[in-house]
Amino acid sequence: MFTIRYIFIFLVLLCFAQPTIGAERVYLDITASETRKINIAVPWFQNKGLPQQKQILGRQLADTLSRSLEFHGIISIIPSNEFGGNQADDRKKLGADYSILSQYEIKSDSIKLEMRLLDVAGNEIIMGKSFSGSMEQKEQMIFKFCDSVIKTLTGKPGIATTRIAFINGEQNVKEVFMTDILGTKFKQITRHKHLTVSPRFVPGGNFLTYTSYHSGNQNLYITDLRQNKTTRALSRRKGLNLAPAWSADGKHMILTLSKNGNPDLYLLDAKGKIVEQLTSRAGINVSPTWSPDGSHVVFVSDRSGSPQLYLMEMGTRKVKRLTFEGSENAEPCWSSSEDLIVYSSLRDGIYQLFTLNPYNNKPPNQVTKDLNYHESPCWSPDGNQIIFAKRDGKKNQIYAIMKNGSFQRRLFTLPGSQNYPQWSR
Repeated sequence: MFTIRYIFIFLVLLCFAQPTIGAERVYLDITASETRKINIAVPWFQNKGLPQQKQILGRQLADTLSRSLEFHGIISIIPSNEFGGNQADDRKKLGADYSILSQYEIKSDSIKLEMRLLDVAGNEIIMGKSFSGSMEQKEQMIFKFCDSVIKTLTGKPGIATTRIAFINGEQNVKEVFMTDILGTKFKQITRHKHLTVSPRFVPGGNFLTYTSYHSGNQNLYITDLRQNKTTRALSRRKGLNLAPAWSADGKHMILTLSKNGNPDLYLLDAKGKIVEQLTSRAGINVSPTWSPDGSHVVFVSDRSGSPQLYLMEMGTRKVKRLTFEGSENAEPCWSSSEDLIVYSSLRDGIYQLFTLNPYNNKPPNQVTKDLNYHESPCWSPDGNQIIFAKRDGKKNQIYAIMKNGSFQRRLFTLPGSQNYPQWSR
C-alpha cells in the first residue's frame, strides 16, 4: 500500500518617519487560542488631489489591505459600511483598536501610496510608510505595508509579501503555478504539458525546484523565478529524482533517488552533486524535511511495515522512529520558527493534519478534524499557519489554517485540481 500510494503521490503529482515603539509595548501573542482579535478600521484610501471625493480605486486599495491584514488570523476588519469608508468618523464608537489612514496620488502611469497606523485609544500615529511605483506594483506596496503593521503589533514581520507555489492541472498534464497570498495574481511557472510534481522553493525565494516527466525520466529541475526562461536540470539520474529538502543556507539538499533500485535519501550540493548516501535499502525512504539549524532531518520510511516518520541526527546518522499512531503517517514539514513538525496521518480512513515536537515524547496534536482528506501540509514562514491540499468534492484545492486549528479557509478558486502547496520563506 505504501509503494502504491506514496510513490504514486510523489511521482504522479517615505517615507513617513517611523516612531520608536516603546519597550513597554505588549505584542499580541498570535499563537494563543484565547487571544481576542484586534479590531482595525480601514477607511477608503483618499485621492490626494480630490480628498473630499470617494473613488472606486480608493475602495479597492482599502479592500486589498483589509484582506491581507485579515489573512494573518489575528485581525478583525470593521466593515466599511459601518462608517461609510470615511476617514473622519469616530473610530472609538466603532470599537476599533487601530485605524489605517491612507491616501494615494496618481501621476501618469505611476502611483504613490501613503499609509499610517493610528492607535485609536491614544489618538497617536505609531507607524507610517510611503511607497511609489507603477500601477501594477500597488498590491506589492500594500503587502509591504501590511507586513510592517503585523510587525508593529506582534514583533514579527507579516507574511503578506510571501508567495505560494502549487501544482495545478488535470490527469496527466499538471504544471507549477505561483500566486500571492490572496490569489489575486497567478503566474504559470512550467509549460511542459506533462506531469510535474513536488515544487520546492530554494531558500531566498529566487529559485524553485520541481520534478517533471516531460523528458521521459522523472528528473529534477531548477528555475530562476526572476527569468522565466532560465531552467536547467539538477539531477537526471535513472529513476526517481524527487522532492528535495533544502538546507536553510541553500547550500545542500536531501533528495530521494532510486538509481540503485531502492528509493533512498542522498545528500547533494546545490549543483546536484552527490555528497553522501544517507539511507541504504531500509525500506522506501521519501519526504525529507530539514530542521532550521540543520542538525536533524525527519523523513518517511516503511521500514517498519507501514509509512511512519523517522528522525535522523545528521551528525551521527542515528535514526529514531517518531510516530506510532495512525495506519499511515507521511508528508512531514518542519517549521522554520520552532521545533514542530506538521504531517498527514490516516485516522479512521481520513487523512488529517497533526503536529508534533520531534524532540520530546508528548503526543501529537490534531489540527484538522472535518471529514475531508487533508494532505501535503506546509508551514507559513512565520510558523503560525499551515497550507495544505484538501479534497473538496472530486478535486483538491488549497486551504490554510492556523496551527491551533482555527481560521480554516480556501485560499483561491481555479479550474482544475491543486496539490502540493509550498510557501516561500
